[in-house]
Amino acid sequence: MKKFVEICAGRIWLLVRWLVLAGMTGALLGVLGGLFGRSITLVTDYRVSHPWMLYLLPAAGLAIVGMYRLDPYKTGTNRVLEGIQSGAFIPLRTAPLIVASTVLTHAFGGSAGREGAALQLGGSVAGTLGKWLKLGEYDHRIMIMSGMSAGFSALFGTPLTATIFAMEVTNVGIMQYAALVPCCVAALAAKEMAEFLGAHGEHFTLPSVAAFGWKNALLVIVLALCCAGVSILFCTMLHQMEHLYKKWIPNEWFRAAAGGCLVILMTVLLGTTDYLGAGMPVIELAMEGKVIAGAFLLKMVFTGVSLGSGYRGGEIVPSLFVGATFGCLFGQVTGMSPSLAAACGMASVFCGVTNCPISSLLLSFELFGFEGMPFFLLSVCISYLESGYYGLYHSQKIFYSKTNLQYINTHTKE
Repeated sequence: MKKFVEICAGRIWLLVRWLVLAGMTGALLGVLGGLFGRSITLVTDYRVSHPWMLYLLPAAGLAIVGMYRLDPYKTGTNRVLEGIQSGAFIPLRTAPLIVASTVLTHAFGGSAGREGAALQLGGSVAGTLGKWLKLGEYDHRIMIMSGMSAGFSALFGTPLTATIFAMEVTNVGIMQYAALVPCCVAALAAKEMAEFLGAHGEHFTLPSVAAFGWKNALLVIVLALCCAGVSILFCTMLHQMEHLYKKWIPNEWFRAAAGGCLVILMTVLLGTTDYLGAGMPVIELAMEGKVIAGAFLLKMVFTGVSLGSGYRGGEIVPSLFVGATFGCLFGQVTGMSPSLAAACGMASVFCGVTNCPISSLLLSFELFGFEGMPFFLLSVCISYLESGYYGLYHSQKIFYSKTNLQYINTHTKE
């Protein structure tokens, strides 16, 4: 009886401990993430109403390069993943640097998302809290994961996805369920705090979803196969752009300036600002069934040019843009509902570039509701299988084969 009481007391203490630590982390990152999200919205709105700001993008790139001279580690999302895998040091300075540089990128028209900043902000702040609290090695890694969940949830307003994503993205094929409660608590707390500050996530309403008959099932299979190919192309383009920049323009100052000038040139030639920033208005149009044919390819190019030259942000929102516009185009061509195809495309490409099928499925539920479940389930599963071992993050490890019950322990391809 005494031993039973001791076990129960230990379990309750563990729960209380993580409720406090993760709740505190989530609340703090909810405030920081909420303010960051509001800042992105404000600077984007200002840029849209003042088109001349685009011409200062090269100067913003130089400012970003100068700021990152303060971080010898050149910390990015890959280092946050390494912090979970091996305890790599994530400096606290990462938080203000990534926030400021991402705001500058969006303010002046670089093509990027926000979630890279959210993951780095969360990993940096939570990791530092764990260090200050003198947590053990494994608890410290769990703190970093809970910080990632909190940052993701604060920006996207999707706590279910955020909880699982931090556990799934680091090591594909293995999820550390010891982090389930901390990530859950942090994600929920962050969402509530962000919404309290007026930062709300994205949600879409699909028109009536068609029946899941054999014809629609076949179309979804073809769409998922195409999205897997689009995912591979997007990841390859991002990595190759970065390598080419470094090869042909070794000086990082010239690299950032050249990238900014190239974005300006492409925008002027196309006569549209649709591919600047995160591109949420275009995603919303795609969800309404409206898209131009080459939108997904153009967004890939703009994002590769921006991030490859040194601008900061994230790749996930651009991947949602690519998936939504490609899916909408597929729907227009094949007769499938363009809105439903756009939703499936978003989930499929997100899965293909992150190698996170469970998170992708949950994201589709939180963004679009449960009515299209059979379509989302089939498209995500096929995209995961067919997208191979490519990914956005080269520090991501693939522990188990996608095709066999085989331990492979390899990094994603670049």
